[in-house]
Amino acid sequence: MRSPSSPPAGEPGRQVRHYFTEDTGLAAYYAARGQPARYELLAHLHDQATFTFLEQPRDTSRYGTALPAILAADFIGGDDFFLIAGDDLLLRSDGGSDLADLAAARTSAQTCAALAAATVPGRDAHRYGILRARATTRGHQLLSGLTEKPARYRQSTAYINISRALLPAEALPYFSKLTPAASGEYQATEAIAAFARDHDTLIHPVTGRYFDCGNPAGWLAANNAAARARSLSPQETGR
Repeated sequence: MRSPSSPPAGEPGRQVRHYFTEDTGLAAYYAARGQPARYELLAHLHDQATFTFLEQPRDTSRYGTALPAILAADFIGGDDFFLIAGDDLLLRSDGGSDLADLAAARTSAQTCAALAAATVPGRDAHRYGILRARATTRGHQLLSGLTEKPARYRQSTAYINISRALLPAEALPYFSKLTPAASGEYQATEAIAAFARDHDTLIHPVTGRYFDCGNPAGWLAANNAAARARSLSPQETGR
């Protein structure tokens, strides 16, 4: 199962690469000041997984959420892969992993693919992409379509797309055949929806508490919640 990182070009991409690479400069900085323990929070981040960085070319007119899968197609080969966006947070206190749960749920449901879904009140559905579900006789929820930010939503709760998908290599042609949306963006949701029309795709509600980090208020709430979960002091959080 592959999960390469496809950071954006330019300075943002370099920041992503730097974050997931051993920071010898920072280690030396704290060591020189007699505070090596401060680096321990980050010391082993880079060796939790093997990272392969695929950078989006800057001289291309193509952009959008589908580009990581398109760029990583050769790297993925015939493997299953996770397609994950980095603008949200799932916070758990039980030590579990929502990605591991997603993989286990797909295996249990015997589907080709699986999408993680957060559950929000129906009154908030207009802010998100909504996953439309159809139930199976075995009690599983399969993707029947996606509705982007519906103006009206009558149900009490909604499954929302949080850009965490477990897909087989057979999904890659659906990405490569994409044409840009009216906005010019190559959208991963369009490829996934097309794939789901031909193959059963499980909707799996996540356990973790969901934070939308795509806006300043959500990003701040996520950082505060993560700090509280780890019992960090005001000095450690910079307050």
